[in-house]
Amino acid sequence: MHRFLDHLAVERGLSRNTLDAYRRDLRRYVAFLEERGVRDVGSAGEEDVAAFVRHLSGSEYAPERTYRASSVARALAAARALHRFLVREGVVADDPTQGVIRPRIPRSLPKPLTVDQVAALLAGPGDAEPPALRDTAILEVLYGAGLRISELVALDVDDVDLDEGSVRVVGKGDKERVVPLGRYAVRAVASYLARGRPSLAGARTRGALFLNQRGGRLTRQGATNIIQAAARRAGIRARVTPHVLRHSFATHMLEGGADVRVVQELLGHASVATTQIYTLVTQDRLREVYDDAHPRAKRGAAAARRPG
Repeated sequence: MHRFLDHLAVERGLSRNTLDAYRRDLRRYVAFLEERGVRDVGSAGEEDVAAFVRHLSGSEYAPERTYRASSVARALAAARALHRFLVREGVVADDPTQGVIRPRIPRSLPKPLTVDQVAALLAGPGDAEPPALRDTAILEVLYGAGLRISELVALDVDDVDLDEGSVRVVGKGDKERVVPLGRYAVRAVASYLARGRPSLAGARTRGALFLNQRGGRLTRQGATNIIQAAARRAGIRARVTPHVLRHSFATHMLEGGADVRVVQELLGHASVATTQIYTLVTQDRLREVYDDAHPRAKRGAAAARRPG
């Protein structure tokens, strides 16, 4: 298992968060095999793998909290990747995961915020105190560039080019991309760098762009807390996470007429198929507008025209 994780880190260059997810899933898998008396992962059979999938599907990771189908599918994918690695390395001849059926995952479309909700969210922090300047800059960059939360907190000051209005991002697999920043994000970051960051900086500060109250690099959880606090101030009842802002960025770009392949590049998706899920969101919105606006399609119009 450790050889495989080293392979993912060194040869495939996966991010630390992705490696941590693999490590958690594989530890569960190995522990399950040991409970079944399988001491060597290479000797696991198809029934062992299938039993692992059944076990996870019926298990609770917390009181009354069961694993979702997507979590079970991810764990199976980790086990499958490990066994394929063992085959490639010549450790074993066969892959016991080949015949194991992946759990069916119900498709769930992202629920973006409306443009008005985003405006209310971005107006929430204000711009007087250093933490408020930071929070505004965080929200504007997340929505203005569609970044992942891991990409945001990893930004250094040198990654932002305010003259060009862009930010250099290192995404999944250490792939680098340059993403434009809107004028609101440029203005917010400039204000934060001039009047916010110097007040937050301390002995622990290095090159990090976004700092916590102790002067260190802001964490993913810290940034998430900032976003959720802004959502409460804005009176938004829907659950707002960093990824909701990324969803909103993609959906609003497509609704505004952006080509799906341009949005793919901006988001840093390896495949356009991942980006195309947002086109389904905009199609749902188009149908909703059509049903409300067209004289021959308005909801309830047909019933209103019926005689008697």
